Amino acid sequence: MRVHLATMCIVAGSLLAAGCATKKYVRNTTAPIQAKVDQVGTQTTQNTQQIEDTKNQVKQVDDKAQSGINAAQERASAADQHAATADQHASDAMNQAKQATQMADANGQELNKLRDVVANIDDYKMQTSATVPFAFDKYTLTSSAKEDLDNLAIGLTADKRFVISVEGYTDSTGNRAYNEALSRKRADAVVAYLVAKHDIPIYRIHMIGLGQEKPADEGKDRAARAKNRRVEVKVFTADVDSGTPTNSTRQNQ
Repeated sequence: MRVHLATMCIVAGSLLAAGCATKKYVRNTTAPIQAKVDQVGTQTTQNTQQIEDTKNQVKQVDDKAQSGINAAQERASAADQHAATADQHASDAMNQAKQATQMADANGQELNKLRDVVANIDDYKMQTSATVPFAFDKYTLTSSAKEDLDNLAIGLTADKRFVISVEGYTDSTGNRAYNEALSRKRADAVVAYLVAKHDIPIYRIHMIGLGQEKPADEGKDRAARAKNRRVEVKVFTADVDSGTPTNSTRQNQ
């Protein structure tokens, strides 16, 4: 009985020792594997972080590239607009230059005509004239004054060689400078009517305001002053018809 018990104790001790040896073996065997697993996990985490960092860097590069592309497109668009504006300015400048050239040509033609007039001034004789009266301190044409100018303009056509002198006057009442300005306004009224109503070229008309100079009547009374408030219109032509020059005059009542 004692032998059997001793045998059982020996067997139990052997089993216990074997169990402890097995656990120790397992631990020694699995420890490197676990360390490797842990290392792989750590490396995987690090790799994942690097991937995320790389993605962020790539995104930043993409954003910068897109910003650069947008900026380049904006600059290109602005350049196109500037180019279009420059083209428009160039076109406007060419049109203005063309208009200036045309105007210069027209002025040159009129200047040549005027030179012809001056060169042949001795051939020009007074054909007709009219004296247009004005009320005190007024420069508006009356109905009768317009009628006189209508009669004076009869027969004046573009194919005629003629010039018209328009001289404005005032009486001696008032300031000399004011009278000179008033006389020019009266002459302007006559010129405007001839140009607008009868299509007489402006270059054929020579206008001047002489104020109270060259009075038609040296008197100091009311009738004399009325005669001096006038515009004298004279037509000179190199195509004088037979007969004597005519003179149309109305007095201001």
